[in-house]
Amino acid sequence: MGDIHLTMATYDYDHVRDLGSGLVKPQGIDLTALNFQVEEIFYRFTNALEWDISEMSFAKYCSIMSQDNPPITGIPVFISRVFRHSAFYIKADGRIKSPSDLAGGRIGIPEWSQTATVYARGWLTHQIGIPLADIEWVQAGVNEPGRVEMAHLKLPDGVRYIQEQERSLTEMLLAGDIDAMISANAPQAFRDGHPDMTRLVPNYREEEAKYFQETGIYPIMHTVAIRRDVFEEHPWVAMNMLNAFEEAKQNCVHRLSNVTASQIPMPWIYDSYEKVKEELFKGGDYWPYGIDANRTTIEAFLQYAHEQGVCHRLLTPEELYPREVQSAFKI
Repeated sequence: MGDIHLTMATYDYDHVRDLGSGLVKPQGIDLTALNFQVEEIFYRFTNALEWDISEMSFAKYCSIMSQDNPPITGIPVFISRVFRHSAFYIKADGRIKSPSDLAGGRIGIPEWSQTATVYARGWLTHQIGIPLADIEWVQAGVNEPGRVEMAHLKLPDGVRYIQEQERSLTEMLLAGDIDAMISANAPQAFRDGHPDMTRLVPNYREEEAKYFQETGIYPIMHTVAIRRDVFEEHPWVAMNMLNAFEEAKQNCVHRLSNVTASQIPMPWIYDSYEKVKEELFKGGDYWPYGIDANRTTIEAFLQYAHEQGVCHRLLTPEELYPREVQSAFKI
């Protein structure tokens, strides 16, 4: 019996590239790897499950897993992680000067169920102390009008949430019709250097490092989903894919830390890697996969997602992934 053929879609990450190129081969699997922008991956897989294995928004994955009869399962591979203090944008001459000023205001979001906004609202609620119901939330496209919510929400009582189809968040912010916006991608106006748009937390790197040291939360943005019919027919696929993702990641880490040759086109990249690893991870895994190594982050996110109505019930980390990948053999 030969290898089974599976298709997989991810963004072109360096820590996944060896898996996509075939340099790393998951045992028993002939893998066709597809690369798209993450927005296209999420839309096509969520909408039609077009391939067997897919990168997926962590929030949408958790939301689906909190509902009855999810058509997917997954593996605890976290291929995108980004702190989100940098995701808040304000009008440079507006009334908002600090995070606490957002109480009683209007905040624009591209989607309530976007993973970045879940973490951002969790920070506002748990670190800044602003309840969800103290904000009026406005959903719209970041740069263009017409973006729609992709998830089935179960919003908590008292939350004010409106959808704006005629204007973009950028247009509303610059007009003073919202006080701030949260966006995983920097708005085009900000990237173009618009003088009227700035970040709420300009020293975000310092604040994000402090947040990690205080909370232990290393925000997970994307995970890896598997079509449930594929998993049910071949349950061994989950662990074999997890092992392959880990091997590809370790190859990437070697490239980051290699002093012999410049495998990453950036000066002192190996030095930056070593400093961040030592400062934040105390010699531990720089980019951990698996449930146990990420329990603090997963539990915090599941709490936020339940509080915010993204998840329909409060999940445990073990409910997100099958038992086949919740532990590994040791020699």
